[in-house]
Amino acid sequence: MLQTLYKNADEIATRLVQKLLDKHIIETTAEGEIREVFRKLFEKLPDMDEFDVQFKIAPIRQLAVNPNFISLYLTQYITEDLINHGKIQDIFGDDQEIYQVVDSIISAVRPR
Repeated sequence: MLQTLYKNADEIATRLVQKLLDKHIIETTAEGEIREVFRKLFEKLPDMDEFDVQFKIAPIRQLAVNPNFISLYLTQYITEDLINHGKIQDIFGDDQEIYQVVDSIISAVRPR
C-alpha cells in the first residue's frame, strides 16, 4: 500500500485535495500548495518509523471498523498539522467525516 501511494503520490494527492475541497472539509487559498504538501507526505510515509505512525493514529484508532491506517494517519495529519499551514483558512467536519472522505480516496490503494 505504501509503495503504491509513493509511486502515485501526485495523482492521489490531486484526487484527495479535490475531494476535501468538494466535500467542504478544507478551505484554502492555494490548492496547489496543499496538493504539494500531501504529495511530499505520501513520498515520505514509506520511510517513516512505525512508532511515529502508531503514535499519530492512537487517538482515533477506534474511529472505524477495520480502519485503513493510512487514512487514520491522514485524518490526524489534517486535524493536527495541516490546520496550521499558512494557506489553510479552515478545516470543517469531525474526525469521522474527515476519515470517510480521506478513506474514499485512499481505499483505492488498499489491498482487497
